[in-house]
Amino acid sequence: MKTAVTIIAFFVSTIVFAQSDVSNILSEIATAPSAGRIEKDIRKLVSFGTRHTLSDTISKTRGIGAARRWIKSTFETISGDCNHCLEVAYQRNLVPKNNRRIVKDTWVVNVLAIQRGTKYPNRYIIMSGDIDSRVSDPNNFTSDAPGANDNASGMAGTLEAARVLSKYKFPVSIIYVGLSGEEQGLYGGRYMAKVAKEQGWDIIGVLNNDMIGNIQGIDGVIDNSTFRVFSEAISMETTEQERKRMRFFGGEIDGPSRQLARYIDKLTDAYMTNLDAIMIYRLDRFGRGGHHRPFNDQGFTGVRIMETHENYNRQHQDIRTENGIQYGDVIAGINFDYAAKLTAVNALTLASLASAPPAPKNLMIGGAVQPSTHLKWDAVKDDNVIGYKIYWRDTTSPQWQYSRFIGKITDYTLKNIVIDNYLFGVATVGKNGAESLIQFPRKLIPRK
Repeated sequence: MKTAVTIIAFFVSTIVFAQSDVSNILSEIATAPSAGRIEKDIRKLVSFGTRHTLSDTISKTRGIGAARRWIKSTFETISGDCNHCLEVAYQRNLVPKNNRRIVKDTWVVNVLAIQRGTKYPNRYIIMSGDIDSRVSDPNNFTSDAPGANDNASGMAGTLEAARVLSKYKFPVSIIYVGLSGEEQGLYGGRYMAKVAKEQGWDIIGVLNNDMIGNIQGIDGVIDNSTFRVFSEAISMETTEQERKRMRFFGGEIDGPSRQLARYIDKLTDAYMTNLDAIMIYRLDRFGRGGHHRPFNDQGFTGVRIMETHENYNRQHQDIRTENGIQYGDVIAGINFDYAAKLTAVNALTLASLASAPPAPKNLMIGGAVQPSTHLKWDAVKDDNVIGYKIYWRDTTSPQWQYSRFIGKITDYTLKNIVIDNYLFGVATVGKNGAESLIQFPRKLIPRK
């Protein structure tokens, strides 16, 4: 939703920042992804014939083994170009035969590249694409399954984002990852999320890119100017007490993943030309799933970014022609310029969040039967913090409409703004202008 209010409100234009303004960097990044490089990578991924999770792992030219080795080599090449700024590695998990979609014991292997942050090396913002592909029969691991859009497009976008962002340094770490086993049951994401939970990774958010290259939908619409962001309403870690409070205080559409979706929408409005984010208030497409879900299941913030109009004739289909209709996920169905634009959206979000200070914690609110709204939170301990910005919006508005920068104050009253009529949030603002994700108050300020 492109409005003057949201674009102007995103960065604090009235402050003279002590460091380089992140908006200059974001302006560069917005046009940096190359459609040509993305096309080259998609064609290479398609050239492996099939990337089915259970396909050949020995061949140098065919199957998922060859594909993941090429992805790892490509990450290593990118790392070499930035003075070895990426830590590249495999992440392996043995999935035993389960007689459903894993018909033999299978190693599910993710490929990770970590761009370590200069200040918060153990805080992460993650971009993922899927390595694997499939045809009509999910257990057919020998037939050609090009997977050009599903999901060579997302994997190529992840590689391209690494090329673009590795030219910069950020306070927060960025992980670029190719996840495997998505078509067989989200196994790669499940394992990575499990490891992240067990090891206590501090994850700001996960951007799952699954099909970012098709502009011609099954509905007959051709559209290269919009994309969808799917986000769950509330965190799976929401407590029963918090759910009860939502009945009276709101917040049932203000979970962390929903705030990440709004963040993406606002960045797109501010920096992308002829492109608009459509926020979908749903975990994923109706009755379907994607690789952000395992992270959400573990309580992490995550969304799915993808095209607006899917073409089911090009998804999970044997390559064939029936009744004059062509089926199959082939190169002809990809719009490389569109894939580059959606890659830019990801790169903008990664760069902005990786440049931002930590979000405020322990946010509390009060103001029942009062003429004003009172907000209070814990100070963020970071010498790059210039202050905080309070946001509020009508209860029916999908996007934050109003904001006020208040400096380094952690206890503030919005005078004559009645709590009953709005929803509220707070973000931390860095000296470079970058903002954290907006935090929604989950606690009441204790009465004195």
